[in-house]
Amino acid sequence: MSGYFEDVGRRVLAGAALGQDEAMELGRRVGALAAQGGEAARALLDAARRVKERHFGPHIGLCSIVNARSGACSEDCAFCAQSAHHNARQRGACREYPFIGLEAVVQAARAAREAGATRFGIVTSGKALGGADFQELLRAVAAVRALGLAADASVGILPRGRLQALRDAGLGAYHHNLETARSFFPHICTTHAYDEDVDTVRHAVDLGLYVCCGGLFGLGEGWEHRVELALELRALGVPSVPVNFLTPIPGTPLEGRALLSADEALRIVALLRLLLPDRHVRICGGRPAVMGARKAELLTCGASGIMVGDYLTTPGESVAADLADLERLGLAPEPPDVG
Repeated sequence: MSGYFEDVGRRVLAGAALGQDEAMELGRRVGALAAQGGEAARALLDAARRVKERHFGPHIGLCSIVNARSGACSEDCAFCAQSAHHNARQRGACREYPFIGLEAVVQAARAAREAGATRFGIVTSGKALGGADFQELLRAVAAVRALGLAADASVGILPRGRLQALRDAGLGAYHHNLETARSFFPHICTTHAYDEDVDTVRHAVDLGLYVCCGGLFGLGEGWEHRVELALELRALGVPSVPVNFLTPIPGTPLEGRALLSADEALRIVALLRLLLPDRHVRICGGRPAVMGARKAELLTCGASGIMVGDYLTTPGESVAADLADLERLGLAPEPPDVG
């Protein structure tokens, strides 16, 4: 099995893009490593590391977010503490508050910049941000950009016109996850169609925005679903792929799911790197819970970015500890690029 992964790595390094059947076979073999591990798993992770180094060198992108509007979301995503359909708030797993406004966003952005982040995302709950809150968001984007950070936003399913307004305000990137494969999505969300998410991503790409679009792993999906999601992201042409690992939250339908193992998380990242060789693969939510003391291993299996600081409703890692990991491994933060 190790020879297979070495061969795939060589082909990807030579510029090959795996076709659908080849990609599904890769996913099947990566999934089989749960029973094998050992030399074959090391060959997989090493192949992914070499591909990452080819495209991103020794650099790791650092990004940070602020939860700028929390809770009371109309969507029923089974993993989410912020859904009004669940009782996570009643069980203390989610705070609920309206859009925090310009000054609070800028204060959080300054703290992120001082911690070493080069990208800063403004994230809001709900299917979409509109009205006066959207106008305030436009001002916040310009203010964050003025701090020297790339100002990113994740504010739901937006029409083309609002995405264009964000672009004109200086948006650095639009973030909108597909969460999982199209074929598995009905198990996770029933209040909107998968194509609504896809259309938002496609509009953002068409407008020339830098688009972060990825998923959440550990929802109960199989390896074939993980490959399916990667191929959808490749077809959409998104340059940045956030990778989140499920942290089961009390009060949500998935509260009883077991955490992914650290080894499975590493294999997911390696699979994505081999299928999306030149895309930023950024490790975001769930990293502390899933990886624990092994978190630095994510930096050697294909990841090219990490989110620093806290997540939406769960705590993140110490920024100082993340920077120490980079230094120990001979890596460095990606230089700022605000366009």
